[in-house]
Amino acid sequence: MGITAPGGPEVLQLVEREVPQPGPGQVLVRVSHAGVNRPDCLQRAGLYPPPPGASDLPGLEIAGTVVAIGDGADVELLGQRVCALVNGGGYAEYCLAVAGHCLPVPRGLSLAEAAAMPETLFTVWHNVFQRGMVRDGEVLLVHGGTSGIGTMATKLARLFGVTVIVTCGSDDKCTAALDVGANHAINYRTADFVEQVKALTGGKGADVILDVVAGTYTQRNLDCLAIEGRLVTIATLGGPVAEVHMGKLMVRRQTMTGSTLRPRSDAFKTALADDIAQNVWPLVAEGVLRPQMDRSFALAAAADAHRRMEAGEHVGKIVLDLTGED
Repeated sequence: MGITAPGGPEVLQLVEREVPQPGPGQVLVRVSHAGVNRPDCLQRAGLYPPPPGASDLPGLEIAGTVVAIGDGADVELLGQRVCALVNGGGYAEYCLAVAGHCLPVPRGLSLAEAAAMPETLFTVWHNVFQRGMVRDGEVLLVHGGTSGIGTMATKLARLFGVTVIVTCGSDDKCTAALDVGANHAINYRTADFVEQVKALTGGKGADVILDVVAGTYTQRNLDCLAIEGRLVTIATLGGPVAEVHMGKLMVRRQTMTGSTLRPRSDAFKTALADDIAQNVWPLVAEGVLRPQMDRSFALAAAADAHRRMEAGEHVGKIVLDLTGED
């Protein structure tokens, strides 16, 4: 599925390409399903170009079967069902992946579910657990509680003994977020999330905040962040520039950080995959952790998948089904 020109969902068109060949350390995956993420929409609009050397086709996470391996890749991967974080090219029948960025698909996990996990799981684990250093007994505030990131953050944090508060844009979405597992859900259109978080925590505030808004939300986040709290920003839907009261931040000894995953090195992503394989993947193998699934679309209907995402109608993950069955 190619991007014919920067623009709306209609610019996504089926194209034919040569099947790529795996280079050193890579594997070729025959794709069963591909996850749909907001960065795909940004790339389609011309606002998020792929990194050098990556495929120009959209798609940052896939699941399928390894059908070829490059030099240096583990030969045991050949024929295995895997899911993988990729730098691009996921919206295709065949996609290259770095061998170290693949995780095995355990029995009981469908390929559709597997394709819905890498982007959100890698993002949440790195930002909430590694950068945010959340730990059991703490309070996590997640903005966009019904998004793919929000639902994964909720489920994973709850499994590690963290209390989760989310914000959503409607009462229906708040109900959906509670069904996913959030302890509390705040409709940010009808309530001040700063005051609500303070009330829910007895005035203490959240220990960690996962933010996708930035802009004017930044100081508001800090205002409901606990002493020694950590604010982690992973997107700037509200704008990339923020004004911060540094005096308040210093007095409360708060930390601000953030990251973007796609430009990070292959070595970093391999190390992150190894950490997830050790600490999180057993929960997947046991059937304890599953992604929140929204809807599947055929590859030819990728434009409709993008329309659903951009309309904000989804709860959880949207995937593309390249098999015609699920």
